[in-house]
Amino acid sequence: MTMTRDTVHLVDDDASVLRGVAWLLDSAGLAAETYASGDEFLERYAPGGGAECLVLDLRMPGMSGLEVQARHAERGWSTPIIFLTAHGQVPDAVAALKRGAFDFLEKPFADDALLARVRAALDYDREQRQSASVAANVAARIRSLTKREHQVAERVAAGMANKVIAQDLGISARTVEVYRAKAMSKTGAHSVAELVRMVISQEGAQTKEVHAS
Repeated sequence: MTMTRDTVHLVDDDASVLRGVAWLLDSAGLAAETYASGDEFLERYAPGGGAECLVLDLRMPGMSGLEVQARHAERGWSTPIIFLTAHGQVPDAVAALKRGAFDFLEKPFADDALLARVRAALDYDREQRQSASVAANVAARIRSLTKREHQVAERVAAGMANKVIAQDLGISARTVEVYRAKAMSKTGAHSVAELVRMVISQEGAQTKEVHAS
């Protein structure tokens, strides 16, 4: 089975910078995709399956790095961005950080400094992908519950005792236990505590989606 290499996307209008950084990354075992402008990047880029980061020049003819960052966010992409800045551009770089950029590096930069930041960004992207995968798996398990199983699971997560849940739903305590057992089986929860954590994490994710919208 072929292993997917971590990929760094480089956007800079300076061809010599693209060649030099691409060579550096390749020598470090990282795949590099180069783009001569922000427009080219936005036209060609599609999120891949492995860890990725974007190394983006802050000031370029045409679309600036900050504009690319804004379009990147509008499209729902979460690739960590490292900005390359020239002397005197630190205020703009700080603004980029406030908008969600991962880091920035001033030109001229040392090879080791760039590689260290790139690897940190790739590690961060990998962690975010893993977290998203786990969250999606939990959401799918919760969605597999019937309406009644979900109602019982929610009340268990709220700390309600079986007798209270039974009264609230108009069923017997024994029936509550049956639904709770089915909910645990479908979600793969090995304990009531694990079921509670799943329900709480899903409720938290839904709350974030509501606030984001």
